Amino acid sequence: MNFQPDAEIDHEGPVTPYQQLAGILRARIKRGDWQPNRAISSETQLVQQYGLARTTVRRAIAVLVEEGLVFTVPQRGTYVAPQPEGSDGE
Repeated sequence: MNFQPDAEIDHEGPVTPYQQLAGILRARIKRGDWQPNRAISSETQLVQQYGLARTTVRRAIAVLVEEGLVFTVPQRGTYVAPQPEGSDGE
């Protein structure tokens, strides 16, 4: 499912909010909003920006960690993972 980088969370829609947020963040990474080895928005910023619970934000980030798009550094934040050469992120 493709999400637009500037989309808003549809709380009434069929896709769960954490999946929507993961899709939005994935699109923002692919668009280049955050460069490799640079932090994405903090959990607190994402909670405020999208009106979600912190656990929902953490679940979305966990999806991106599993996909290898981001990695977390304790006490520092979540960073965009470097992509292999020749990879378009797909």
